[in-house]
Amino acid sequence: MASMTRERTDVNSRKRLVTAVLVLVIVGAFFYFYSQSSDSSPVEYGDKSVRHFGLGGDKDDDESSSILIGGEDSAIQKSIPVCDDRLSELIPCLDRNLIYQSRLKLDLSLMEHYERHCPMPERRYNCLIPPPPGYKIPIKWPKSRDQVWKANIPHTHLATEKSDQNWMVVKGEKIVFPGGGTHFHYGADKYIASIANMLNFPNNNINNGGRVRSVLDVGCGVASFGGYLLSSNVMAMSLAPNDVHENQIQFALERGIPAYLGVLGTLRLPYPSRSFEFAHCSRCRIDWLQRDGILLLELDRLLRPGGYFAYSSPEAYAQDEEDRRIWREMSALVERMCWKIAAKRNQTVIWVKPLTNSCYSKRLPGTQPPLCKSDDDPDAVWGVKMKACISRYSDQMHKAKGSGLAPWPARLTTPPPRLAEIRYSTEMFEKDMEVWQQRVHNYWSKLGSKIKPDSIRNVMDMKANLGSFAATLKDKDVWVMNVVPENGPNTLKIIYDRGLIGTVHNWCEAFSTYPRTYDSLHAWTVFSDIIKKECSPEDLLIEMDRILRPKGFIIVHDKRSVVEYVKKYLPALHWEAVTIYDVDQGQDDAVFIIQKKMWLTSDSIRDSE
Repeated sequence: MASMTRERTDVNSRKRLVTAVLVLVIVGAFFYFYSQSSDSSPVEYGDKSVRHFGLGGDKDDDESSSILIGGEDSAIQKSIPVCDDRLSELIPCLDRNLIYQSRLKLDLSLMEHYERHCPMPERRYNCLIPPPPGYKIPIKWPKSRDQVWKANIPHTHLATEKSDQNWMVVKGEKIVFPGGGTHFHYGADKYIASIANMLNFPNNNINNGGRVRSVLDVGCGVASFGGYLLSSNVMAMSLAPNDVHENQIQFALERGIPAYLGVLGTLRLPYPSRSFEFAHCSRCRIDWLQRDGILLLELDRLLRPGGYFAYSSPEAYAQDEEDRRIWREMSALVERMCWKIAAKRNQTVIWVKPLTNSCYSKRLPGTQPPLCKSDDDPDAVWGVKMKACISRYSDQMHKAKGSGLAPWPARLTTPPPRLAEIRYSTEMFEKDMEVWQQRVHNYWSKLGSKIKPDSIRNVMDMKANLGSFAATLKDKDVWVMNVVPENGPNTLKIIYDRGLIGTVHNWCEAFSTYPRTYDSLHAWTVFSDIIKKECSPEDLLIEMDRILRPKGFIIVHDKRSVVEYVKKYLPALHWEAVTIYDVDQGQDDAVFIIQKKMWLTSDSIRDSE
């Protein structure tokens, strides 16, 4: 009896032992697979990686200081976390991971997934974007038009995909741009000259004696068309989404060519009406007939009186039945919009808009598309839906039979007719120019030996007002993205009327650009503005760091308290002070000039060795 009891006890002990081993195996397997899936899964919002810096980085993550605008009660980190390496190309408001994780219900056929969708403040990364392994200071303009460092944008799939079209070619450590495009394999320069020849412009020069200055290139690829326009004193806003041709706008900006991430989807493009003399689409794969021609009507809103639309696409020349159908329907649509064919040759057609409203008044009642309602503001663009209607010209443009702008370069300093629409006088315009000439002179003199003639190419004026900061830089080999607040006076139309380019934006959100795309940022009272909006100045500092290239410069022109606030963030951001000076005696304003250090994460240094 005793032996039977011992046997049962031994059996029970063995069962418990086996059960315990099985539990340990299952738990161990769970943690193993969890760790493996975590290593390969998409980066979640809020997932930060605090790592050490190389090349002048700060390794002390524990100390902290405190500062508050107007007080000293708020703690500021000595170090700001570094984002995961997989975020080296993060565009917060154009991030596909955010769309997937937020489960946004978007209409893909309308390109809504390529429009801006920003994370809520609590879901922002709030970390510094690291450069990719092997990152180098970009090649200087004008050489950069034709070549960039492969390590800075390590994506070569376009070189393979577009190998027969001469978009780009990989040559050792560089990516070279021969100047080709989907429709102009033999070079953008020849293609541009052929367009000018079609329109009988003098000397086959696309600028037409300075009357063509502002161009919108839709579906621009790597922006070779816009890059080659610059030698003719023509400024293009090269536009493309972050689509299957990933990084095309990043390549454009790395080359030093003006470009912007955007899409013809459901919202108006962030430009005022009558901004461009010329629009261009070369095999841009846009269905211009969809939704009653709404995308073509958006181009119509943006084009000036007498503006051109050059369209190079199979529909303009192919003879198969589908292309012929599209051509017939598109021709009928633009005729009802009062456009006329200015020239048609080989594979390109160029339409021209009317100079006045007269044609619109002669259309039969009920003609589609309709005219926009009288209360529609064609210059309202931030978050405004596109409308399938024709925007009439203002009375001033109708009477002038055109935009009334001086040819380039005189238009840069000539008060444009639309000044009256924002209640500015000629005297105010001229005074603004005078003030900014002095300010920019002071900026450059204070930069001194820190800046060389080729140090800066891509410049952003974060609050551009009338564009006089950019106008003052006309003799320097730079271009300026002029940003106008979404809630202020609509001065962007004046900026375009001066032959400059820009966009509308709200600095409580991230800008639509890749990291490391600008050499200099000018922040005139931008911090004071977002504080009034109760947005985070720390978020803005992190966003500015994302946009700015290593060794790039920031000019903060704001209240002294703001300057002191920014100053105490320098160690955390790995920026260094160049100079601080007061603007005028008796005023509270100061100017703080900063340079971003070159740094890599320890992981990036290891990977690049």
